[in-house]
Amino acid sequence: MTTVNTGNAYLDSLKVKEEPYKVDDGSNQTLNQEDFFKLLTQQLSQQDPSKPVDNDQMLSQMASISTVEGINTMTKEFENLNTVMTSSQALQASTLVGQKVLIPTNVTNKPAAEGVEAVISMPASSSGDVIVNVENEAGELVRTINIGKQDPGNNEFSWDGKNENGDLLKEGNYTIKATGTVDGEKQDLAVSTYSHVSSVNLGSGNGGVILNLRGLGNISLNEVLAVAES
Repeated sequence: MTTVNTGNAYLDSLKVKEEPYKVDDGSNQTLNQEDFFKLLTQQLSQQDPSKPVDNDQMLSQMASISTVEGINTMTKEFENLNTVMTSSQALQASTLVGQKVLIPTNVTNKPAAEGVEAVISMPASSSGDVIVNVENEAGELVRTINIGKQDPGNNEFSWDGKNENGDLLKEGNYTIKATGTVDGEKQDLAVSTYSHVSSVNLGSGNGGVILNLRGLGNISLNEVLAVAES
């Protein structure tokens, strides 16, 4: 405990004493708004009457603690909003099980008794016929299809799952490659394929919602381009 000497004999005779402010023993090392006002009140009660606290300084201190409290509140609100959005996204993603999603890859998994569907992106400067080649997992060419001239933009394409002899090929992963004429030269075209969603991983941390695709592994929901009925 210390005694405040003001330099004034009368005030010194009153022996104004300063009680130290006790901070928590370690369980709480941060000052909240309540702590701030306790400190401010004690500061005002113990100030030197001949040198009172400047009003501008006091207002600045109050504004600072208000700003910090506001930022903390806003941070908590954003955390709550993020939780709600993640839960909503997870709920929507769960309805995709059993559906087909369009993903940005030319590799797709063909069911045993079905074909596959894809989307071929055509540049505005494209011309001439588009040739589609289908390869199996070994990289062997199993089918070549001329789908003719396509309009600029995204064009749907379906393969019946059969080879050149009309035989239905076995289940497995196949690669769809498309070539066309762009600016007078033969070029590979961007191909996206539809894949079946077998399950969904919810609450995957920073990775978000993950879709497990049949025969292809997983992909983030954010990478899905479109959804179609199975």
